[in-house]
Amino acid sequence: MVLACQNVSKSFGADKIVQNASFQIEDYEKAAVVGVNGAGKTTLLRILAGDLEADDGAAVLSKGKTLGYLPQNPDISGNRSIYEEVLSARGDLIAMQEELVRMEDSMSRCAGEELERLMEGYNRLSHEFEQKGGSFYKSEAVGVLKGLGFSEEEFGKHMQELSGGQRTRICLGKLLAARPDVILLDEPTNHLDIGSISWLETFLSNYKGAAVIVSHDRYFLDRVVGKVIEVSGGKATVFSGGYSDYSKKKAQMRESLLRQYYNQQREKKRQEEVIEKLRSFNREKSIKRAESREKMLDKMELIEKPTEENAEIHLTLEPRVVSGNDVLGVEGLAKSYPGQPLFSGLSFDVKRGERVALIGDNGTGKTTILKIINGMTDADAGTVRLGTNVHIGYYDQEHQVLHAEKTLFEEISDDYPTLTNTKIRNVLASFLFTGDEVFKRIADLSGGEQGRVALAKLMLSEANFLILDEPTNHLDIISKEILEQALNHYAGTVLFVSHDRYFINKAATRILSLTDGSLINYLGDYDYYLEKSKESAAAGAAGGPSAGKPPAESEGKAAWKQKKEEQARLRKLENDRKRTEDAIEKKEARIQEIEAEFSDGAIATDAARLQELQQEYEKEKEALDLLYDKWEELMN
Repeated sequence: MVLACQNVSKSFGADKIVQNASFQIEDYEKAAVVGVNGAGKTTLLRILAGDLEADDGAAVLSKGKTLGYLPQNPDISGNRSIYEEVLSARGDLIAMQEELVRMEDSMSRCAGEELERLMEGYNRLSHEFEQKGGSFYKSEAVGVLKGLGFSEEEFGKHMQELSGGQRTRICLGKLLAARPDVILLDEPTNHLDIGSISWLETFLSNYKGAAVIVSHDRYFLDRVVGKVIEVSGGKATVFSGGYSDYSKKKAQMRESLLRQYYNQQREKKRQEEVIEKLRSFNREKSIKRAESREKMLDKMELIEKPTEENAEIHLTLEPRVVSGNDVLGVEGLAKSYPGQPLFSGLSFDVKRGERVALIGDNGTGKTTILKIINGMTDADAGTVRLGTNVHIGYYDQEHQVLHAEKTLFEEISDDYPTLTNTKIRNVLASFLFTGDEVFKRIADLSGGEQGRVALAKLMLSEANFLILDEPTNHLDIISKEILEQALNHYAGTVLFVSHDRYFINKAATRILSLTDGSLINYLGDYDYYLEKSKESAAAGAAGGPSAGKPPAESEGKAAWKQKKEEQARLRKLENDRKRTEDAIEKKEARIQEIEAEFSDGAIATDAARLQELQQEYEKEKEALDLLYDKWEELMN
């Protein structure tokens, strides 16, 4: 056990957020904390981090273990470059390295017993430096930055030049580079594109430490965690497995409880009917028996009917009219900004009934494409053609379609003046806005609440072509599932941008991947895209057909060929690892031999030999560093 939550309770005023929560995290274990918005996930994480004090109970970190915490909106500033900022996480190693350089300088200017003493201290510090990863901490910082989507050209950027999302990524990188024994992450995939999320999955899966993660990214959780801690109704319940396992078990538990509830209700009703019948006999014996049954009924421990969280949200998307078969035609689309070319020559079509996901790295122009189609941004070149009877409903990730100064009620009534007050209140109530909440200003709502208002407007639009920009941002998992179901039953057409791979899997029938300024078409969901893009990459590496132009051969033959290629690749990788490990062992052995010679009294007075050994030592250490870098690359 590395971290324990022991009977933790926390309230804010009259609101009981967490009650008697208990669980523990083992060494190297990766766990998720899930629950609807407002359930207390972040509160629990802050208590684990020591950032918030519990009312009762305690979070206990094992003695000698270190802990790192990334909140949702970390505060970081300063004048360092992003590389220096991430590197500063290993201040202990930087200090050691500076001390080693100072000691080397001192050793070059002394001899005899003083040199021997310095050499002994140098060897001790050098060994500790190596043990703590001193040979590769700089290359690790580079790897983390690249994994989080920063190019080497950006390493010199200063923190004040970055956006809020970029600063959050740097905070994440700094935490990962520090390598604490326990990592606490609150929504770490926010501000990351799909490529960076995939890198983070690999990093955390191979991380030699424990992690507790709050996230709404179900695909990410499935790939990383082996335990799920559900926070609901103030209670913390532990499930083994990933998110999908948890979801199935949760559904099974609910079904089981529902059956027990209905069985008990039927038995209760039967007993009440028997009691009523016995009383109707109006005899002493029958009345006593009725009273006996009543006492038994009173002692029955009633099962509470299980409810589906957020079941009150009703999202039904119905187009007012049916569009033509050709919904959208885009030809030769191009767009660039000063010093930032996005794309050129993009052409694609969308047919009625399709649900098309547009994916790609951050900054490639996905949102720009949606805005051009919706007439909110002008293209530099190309044409956008809408089909017959096409009516667009637009959902903007920044909710710019909402008016900050208006109330919720005004937001709906101004756009739909024919709706009665009762109808407007009913629509808002179906998205959990009741009573005086309908008179809140849009500006005063949270991101998740604004998302619900935008979805309410989308539902009322009766559009037959939905254009959605990151529709799952700020939504909890239950709300995401409700949106997925609504889109799957929608009779219209959908074009959406999302980095939520689980959502893409559930909602998309086709994927357009925006890569290097051009589009590649995949006829399937995200898993299909992932499979085919890997095949294309493998074929390209082997000199085969390029991505988007699969070889004309049978599926069976292609699968067999792919399997053989993968086996060959894994054999080569294993051989390269073995050769690199052998080379590392030889280098380490030679370095130990040199260190032993340094300690030899006969050599201690031989300045020429010492200088020769020092040069060889530095050369061998440099070569060992390169071998460590190569080995790390082979292990990724």
